[in-house]
Amino acid sequence: MGKFVNLFFVLVFVVCAGLQYNDPDPYIWVPIYLVAAAICWYGAKQIQVKGLSIGAIVVYVSYALYLFFTQDGALSWVTEHQAESLVQSMKATKPWIEQAREFGGLAIAIGLVSCNLYWAKCPAAQTPSSEL
Repeated sequence: MGKFVNLFFVLVFVVCAGLQYNDPDPYIWVPIYLVAAAICWYGAKQIQVKGLSIGAIVVYVSYALYLFFTQDGALSWVTEHQAESLVQSMKATKPWIEQAREFGGLAIAIGLVSCNLYWAKCPAAQTPSSEL
């Protein structure tokens, strides 16, 4: 199960990194997504990258907290803007939309990297049992 999840998210994170070319801060988001893709690639190959994974989680959680609490951040999106739709176009007059999207991207990356740390600890959780 872990192998297929990882391979799927390698593709997702690489595509997300590629979509950052028109973002105002691609120098932040391309590495974030490519590191997550690399960790998932290693996870699919069952190669442990504990140091990289822990480092990524520290960076991702720190940045996620910033995006959550900053003015016009994800908290503002929920409390002041009634969690309005994130699938609308980004406008300079609605920066909380971009902050909430970025927070969501980090939450997904944190979840996947954390799962890989768990799967590395418990390899039996990744591979299906031969007994039915």
